[in-house]
Amino acid sequence: MFKPTRPFSGFSVDDIPAAKRFYGDTLGLPVSELNGMLMIDIGAGAEVLVYPKANHQPASFTILNFPVADIVSAVDDLAGRGITFERYEGMPHDEKGIVRGNGPDIAWFTDPAGNVLSVLSDR
Repeated sequence: MFKPTRPFSGFSVDDIPAAKRFYGDTLGLPVSELNGMLMIDIGAGAEVLVYPKANHQPASFTILNFPVADIVSAVDDLAGRGITFERYEGMPHDEKGIVRGNGPDIAWFTDPAGNVLSVLSDR
C-alpha cells in the first residue's frame, strides 16, 4: 500500500556551498548537510532536498514559495540582505518589485543557481 511517511520535494543546484550560504546565512533557514546534499527546513515540519547536479539548468518556474504575513516588510528585509527582486515583462511591479492584484501579492528572486523563489502574501 502506498502510504508515505514524510514526503519532501527537491531541486538541483550547481554549487552546494553557495546554496548552503544562501539558504542558511542569507535567508536564515535551518540547513543541514549530509552526503554532499542539503536539507532545508522550510517550517511546519517540511523539508526540501537540495542536491548537486553538474549540468544543472535553473528551473524556468517558481520552485519554492515563502508565504509571509507582511510582504512589504519581507521584501524590505530580504533586500537588506542583498536579495535582488526579478521583474518580468508584462507584469505590473511596484517600486519594490511586488506584483499586486492578480492573486496574492508576490515578488520573485533567484538563488545562486538561478532557481526562482518567491515571497508572497499569505492573506
